[in-house]
Order: sequence, then structure tokens, then C-alpha cells
Amino acid sequence: MSILTRRELLTTNRPAALRGAWGSAGPVARAAAPLRILFLGGTGFIGPHQVEYAIKRGHRVTLFNRGKSNPGLFPEAEKLEGDRDGKLDALQRGTWDAVIDNSGYVPRLVRDSAQLLKDRVGYYLFVSTVGTYQAWYDGSWPAGGVHEGSPQAPLPEAGSEDFRKYYGQLKALCEKEVVAAFPNRNSLVRPGLIVGPGDPTDRFTYWPVRIDRGGEVVAPGNPSDPVLYIDARDLAAFCIHLVENRTPGPFNALGPLEPFSVAEMLYGCRAVTSSPVSFTWVDGAAVAAGGANPMALIPWIDPKGPIFGASHFRRDAAFKAGLTFRPFADTARDTLTWFKSLPAERQAKLGAGLTAAQEANILAAWRSRSR
Repeated sequence: MSILTRRELLTTNRPAALRGAWGSAGPVARAAAPLRILFLGGTGFIGPHQVEYAIKRGHRVTLFNRGKSNPGLFPEAEKLEGDRDGKLDALQRGTWDAVIDNSGYVPRLVRDSAQLLKDRVGYYLFVSTVGTYQAWYDGSWPAGGVHEGSPQAPLPEAGSEDFRKYYGQLKALCEKEVVAAFPNRNSLVRPGLIVGPGDPTDRFTYWPVRIDRGGEVVAPGNPSDPVLYIDARDLAAFCIHLVENRTPGPFNALGPLEPFSVAEMLYGCRAVTSSPVSFTWVDGAAVAAGGANPMALIPWIDPKGPIFGASHFRRDAAFKAGLTFRPFADTARDTLTWFKSLPAERQAKLGAGLTAAQEANILAAWRSRSR
């Protein structure tokens, strides 16, 4: 199974980054001890949320990137220009308490930066993915859910750097490079579906936007089917919390901690709109019969499909380490408000979910089966 990579989505459908309008719930307290934090990346989707939260906590921030995406963001931050592929001169000097790596996709490039920084940085946080686990590729989903020690996937094609083809497997190798360069002073954060304001993928955004449009909405699966996600702002706060406390270890970064159903997600979206809506519950077979890929309805995962275990990741370790989750209503409302603030042409190109034609076909196929 191929996993659509975050970098691929960011480079093909990048929205204008926003700052300030979609911050953390409530005031952000200042950290007891300000840190010097180096960000490798920091201007894409999750990066701005991390950087803004770090600045609010009182940390001194340095951004290293190519200077091409949203260069006007964070004028108060130190900015170093370069490229992870052979242009690391700007990182030859300087010391930092921690580095947060949002842009590591190829093991060779992660090795280069990690080895260069290992004697001048105290702690390395690498943003990875739950796509590193072997279960995605061979269906070996454990009954109790995938935990941080579950087997990771090997790279099928030795030496490949094709992160669009082998995203999860290459991320697993990147993790190994971080651990090798920063033993006992690293954290590997493995997010699941990242949602919220600024999301270029539209995978979750589809739901509050579609429900706000009103009418009859295809509701996938059984109302009790579990869903997992993480708001980018909660992910950002968790990363900074780990850095501040130098908390080691891999973490599946998704939630909520307690069971959360697709019905709660859909009705939660409806609660933040005033549009008249009805839900028609259909199963994965009806979705396929209507000409749509069930993956288009993420974060719902077909419990009868090959990746059913993706709705059952263990996440207790992350919550024990300090991950917090804002109310779902805040995520749904803020995502919808953000999307409506985008240019009309961008709003017309919702990049995920079902088209009107697909939805009509699914409903027709479902009614035909139900007769």
C-alpha cells in the first residue's frame, strides 16, 4: 500500500501559512527556562504552529530552510538559508538546546544534519509518522493496537530515496539516523492524521466543509466505528513540551485518548454549523460501488478493509508524556472558519473527500442495495 506523503501534499497544494489567528486554546504560559530551538523546516503546515507556540513560550527560535516558502513568517526569528541536500554551510556554526526536524524524509540527508549538529545541540526531536509500522504493508495489525515497539517496515528497495513510494519505510530509517547521532537524547514523534487550520490535504477539512454545505451527507460505516486524528496545534504544543522536558522515546501522536466514534465526529461538525443536514449511513462496499475510494473518507477507516488497524493505534504513552487534546468542536469550528477565509478559487478546489457526483452515486447504490 502506498501512503500519501505529507511533503508531497504540501508541495502540491500548499496554502498560505497563517499566524496568530489559530493559536492555542487559552493563553500560553511562558516557559520557566527559555531555550534556543533550531527548526529544520518550520514554514509548512505544522511548522508555523510549532514555531508560534515556541515563541509564545519565550524560546529563541532559529529557522533553517531554503527561504522559498512563506519567507515573511516570524520576522523575530533568526533565519538561516540553505538546503538539506548538500548546502548545510549555515549550520556549520552555532549551538542550540534542541533541534526540531520537520523536514527529514531521506535517511542520507537526516544523517548529514544530525551528524553535523550532534556536538552542538543538546536534544533532537524528529517528526516521523505512524506509517513506519510494518502492519501497514502486510496487514499484521496486533489485536491490542499498534504500540511504539511494534515492528517497523523495512525498505523494499535498498538504497531508494523515493519518499513518495516508500514514505513510511524511509521515515523509519530516518529515525535510526537520529538515534545513532543522538543516543538517549532524542524523541521520535509519530503523528497520525494531522488536521486543523492550515491543512493543505483537505482530508479532514472535507467533513466540516461538506456538512456546512448542508443536505444529505454520506456517513461512512457504522456510527460506532473509531476514528483517530491530531490537531496540528496540539501536536505543536506536544513537541515543544517534549523539548522543554527532554523527554525521550517514540510516541504515537494521535488521539483522543478515550474512544471517539465517526458519529461523534460527524455530529460534532454539524454542531458548529447552522446548515440543515441529514446523514445516510453506508458501508465501505457502497462507497466503492459508487466509484469512490474508501480512503477518501479518512479519518474513517473501513473496519472490513486491509488497513482497519489504522483506527486502533495505542496512544497512552503520548498522553502520559504530556499530550493534550483540545475539544473536537474547537478543531471543527476553527478548520471551517480557516477554510472560509481562503480565496474563492481555493475553496472551489476541495482536494479530498467525495465529489457531488460520487456522493450521488454512492447514495443511489446504497438505496438500490437496500430495496
